[in-house]
Amino acid sequence: MAWGQNGHRAVGLIAEQHLSKKAKKKIMKVLHDNSLAEVSVWMDDIKSDTTYNHTHDWHWVTIPGGKKYEQTEKNPNGDLIMKIEDLVRALKDDDLTDKQHQEYLKYLVHLVGDLHQPLHVGKEGDMGGNAVKLQWFGQPSNLHRVWDSDMIDGKNLSFTELAHFVGTPSKTQVKAWQATGVRDWAYESMKFREQVYDIPADGRLGYRYSYDNFSTVEQRILQAGVRLAGLLNQIYG
Repeated sequence: MAWGQNGHRAVGLIAEQHLSKKAKKKIMKVLHDNSLAEVSVWMDDIKSDTTYNHTHDWHWVTIPGGKKYEQTEKNPNGDLIMKIEDLVRALKDDDLTDKQHQEYLKYLVHLVGDLHQPLHVGKEGDMGGNAVKLQWFGQPSNLHRVWDSDMIDGKNLSFTELAHFVGTPSKTQVKAWQATGVRDWAYESMKFREQVYDIPADGRLGYRYSYDNFSTVEQRILQAGVRLAGLLNQIYG
């Protein structure tokens, strides 16, 4: 999973706040009046449905340090960058059945959120931090889970509160964030690795780690929402 339910829903809510009127109207029709926040966790919900087993590897991509995506060996099942690019093309072409259109849109909402969680753009060898076992306030966890949900859940916020707390970007920020592309967003996630992996030898994390990193969580959620809106405005605007 990524960002947990509240993180993904906050991304969806922020995106809705930056949609054009035209895009919002079309999206509401495709989603049968469900909000982006509501459908943002659908891709995690379907993990228990074997019909969607082919989507499991879409949530992540491995890019070793010092490499670009183009230089990596590609996962034959697809990866996070590949699928976002495929989905955007397919939704722009609009040669889809109603069911496909709705599902592709739901995939896109979720995966743009995933891409902004630094550990979903993983380095080699530790399964995106899942293999880094540690304790979070004395309870067993792992580094991936800390970034997905532990830090967010520790704030005890609803997704609407979280979306509000991350702040409001300036028009200049919105323009700059939306001017970059999917691979740029992945490389941004990679730049956080030194910070993300700065953990004590005893693997005990708590208040200090959250203090040092929660502003990054907020920034990435805000950027994900703004950029998701930019993509959707291109597709539906």
